[in-house]
Amino acid sequence: MFYLIGMAFAIMGGSMGTRSGRKPFPVRLSESERADLERVIRASKSPQSHVIRAKIALMCSDEISTEDIALELGVCKATVCKWRKRFSLFGAGVLDDAPRSGTPRKIDDSKIAEILQITLEEEPSNASHWSTPTLAKRVGVSQPTIHRIWKTFGLKPHLVQYFNISTDPYFTEKVRDVTGLYLDPPDAALVLCLDEKTQIQALDRTQPVLPLMPFVPERQTHDYKRNGTTNLYAALEMASGKVISKTTSAHRAVEFIAFLDQVKKEVPKNLEVHLVLDNVSTHKTDAVRAWLIKNPRFHFHFTPTYSSWMNMVERWFSELTTKMLRRSTHKSEKDLIKSINAWIAGWNENPKPFKWVKTADEIFASMEKYLSPLSMGTSE
Repeated sequence: MFYLIGMAFAIMGGSMGTRSGRKPFPVRLSESERADLERVIRASKSPQSHVIRAKIALMCSDEISTEDIALELGVCKATVCKWRKRFSLFGAGVLDDAPRSGTPRKIDDSKIAEILQITLEEEPSNASHWSTPTLAKRVGVSQPTIHRIWKTFGLKPHLVQYFNISTDPYFTEKVRDVTGLYLDPPDAALVLCLDEKTQIQALDRTQPVLPLMPFVPERQTHDYKRNGTTNLYAALEMASGKVISKTTSAHRAVEFIAFLDQVKKEVPKNLEVHLVLDNVSTHKTDAVRAWLIKNPRFHFHFTPTYSSWMNMVERWFSELTTKMLRRSTHKSEKDLIKSINAWIAGWNENPKPFKWVKTADEIFASMEKYLSPLSMGTSE
């Protein structure tokens, strides 16, 4: 019956009442909001998603239909409707995605605190430090959970860093003395960093070295033959980076004085010479003191005990080791000395000085910061 009545109305052009759709959310923008959105659109570094959303906000404010906005911007109608609603309710200042809820956290704060306390204050019964499997088994969580917590709090139980605190009673004075030479050398003077690298071994592999090839690294046998040793004295000139060197079969005060004589011959005679060196006993014998009395233009500046890092020639020794000694092979002591002298000659053709940058006060501040956790941990 109702169906027939409806058909009759339709045939006669009548109507049973029109169904009006839901009105779109209105978006009203102030002049400052419009300016901000236009800046987002013009900025070359704006994320593309922010540009699209800014255009949606402006077009919604101009009362353009959802269908036309979607067609113009090449997005779906649902996207336009979602952002039209957000802009209407919360304003057009928020172009980022709403935060996602994600999976609820399964590990509460008390469990995290327990994991941190065990990691920092306890040791496993059968090891010196915790690993992710052993701690996960102890506290009843997964290994990835332990790994994430350690990573978040910067904990690496498998790593150990070594340090050595100088016991020199004149540590402060020596640090200021040496850094002063590096940062503000005296006029008409030469600053040399001097030390010896002892017991350099002439090593030869038990089988021939296989050369580098495409997709295959150079290969050496793990075992080797010792073919003698030598000692290397070196004096690094801070200003130019040049090195005065001498190889010896021993490293006694006699050899040290002979090297000082060589340095004396090679440096300009009109300059004062300041030598930075460590506290090894061969540098302080009566014979060495007598040599200094005979050569008053030479001045010794000792680094503090356990502070070889302050002697810049150690940085040069590192270059020698990594670039030549570590992977080279030598069939005799004579062959080793020849290789060392050739490498040093090549270095002196194009020397590269090492630059010291830290003041004494900066060193003391770094040490205080580094050692403060130690002092807090040992205080009663």
